[in-house]
Amino acid sequence: MAAGSVAPIGAYPVVPQLPGMGRPVDTAAVAARRRALLKRIGSGTVLIPAGHERDIEQDYVQDNDFRQDNTFYYFTELETQDAVLLLTARGPDSLETVLFLPPRTPSQERWTGLRLGPDSVAVRLSGIATVLPLDSLDSRVHAARQPLYTPQGHGRGQRAADAASATLNVTPIVDSMRAVKDADEIARLRRAVDISVAGHVAAMRAARPGMYEYELEAALEAGFRRNGADRLGYPSIVGSGPNTTTLHYDVNRRRTENGDLVVIDAAAEWGQYTADVTRTFPVNGKFTPRQKAIYDLVLGAQQAAFDAVRPGITMRELDGIARRYMHEHSGNLCGERTCDDREYFNHGLGHPIGMDVHDVGISRPLEPGMVITLEPGIYLQAENLGVRIEDDVLVTAKGAEWLSAGAPRTTDAIERVMQGR
Repeated sequence: MAAGSVAPIGAYPVVPQLPGMGRPVDTAAVAARRRALLKRIGSGTVLIPAGHERDIEQDYVQDNDFRQDNTFYYFTELETQDAVLLLTARGPDSLETVLFLPPRTPSQERWTGLRLGPDSVAVRLSGIATVLPLDSLDSRVHAARQPLYTPQGHGRGQRAADAASATLNVTPIVDSMRAVKDADEIARLRRAVDISVAGHVAAMRAARPGMYEYELEAALEAGFRRNGADRLGYPSIVGSGPNTTTLHYDVNRRRTENGDLVVIDAAAEWGQYTADVTRTFPVNGKFTPRQKAIYDLVLGAQQAAFDAVRPGITMRELDGIARRYMHEHSGNLCGERTCDDREYFNHGLGHPIGMDVHDVGISRPLEPGMVITLEPGIYLQAENLGVRIEDDVLVTAKGAEWLSAGAPRTTDAIERVMQGR
């Protein structure tokens, strides 16, 4: 396989969508999630609206003008717009699932491409046996079994729910389910991580002193798109020299200088799931002794935290382990204070990832199937020297697995990649 390319995602039971309608649907996975929600609520009705297209005449659409609502996607994996999912639990083993879709408009599809409509195609693609026109939603909601649950603040579906009766917020229940990823979600995250790794390697290989940050950004994001990214997981951070010490710098306009470090915090989204990867490297391909010492301290803190990952531990505890490593190994690298000081390491160690880059489940003890980041950093503003290393980690029954190990982590490995070896 060519360097910088990503292997196809592993096969799993899917129904392909029509051109322009998004990624294939794992109908078995979404049906299992709907059954799990049924068990959580016991009895009642859940109304989940899809997302809406943004207005390119009024909104600043910088990537795509549509991204599906996470809750709707979690239970359908459909990227269709302005739909509504209605789930009715009539007992411990009885779940009625109805998908409501707006009618197709062939004249509009000349502009937008094919859209799903309330017909047999939608039944086949979604795996949902009952698909009805959207204009029949209101009567169904009025007759819905109580209590009525819905995510709060969602357009058409929310108005229908409000008109029917007082509603309960289903989002906390869904968020508790989303914290632990199933096999389909993990496959999507692996794909997003692999694509992100390819982009980071491409940026390292392209780096030369004198390049503008946006040129590195272009090499990075070309690596994402070349390998099938749907969109960016978040705006790419490409900071060089003094900008390495600004955590969420994303202007990306400075011209690099020989001797600069570059911090790239960027990742791709694939199938509605996003990675989150950060690498720090010298733009000239060679770490100075001072840069290497700071880098190795950050790397050691990350490894100490990784070695402690296991079911039952919390992110707060892992943060403490990383800081303790820095405290014990800093020496005088950061001056009179040790490098774990909040002035130098001024953010948390990590967070869950999933459909959101800062995903649900941060306060829960870790469980097998959770996917988190580990991202210690040291930022020395007086020296224009910042180092952050961020990797994506799958929690397993016995510990953890590096998902983003394909992006070089050690100074030697980074230098070898940048020197073409």
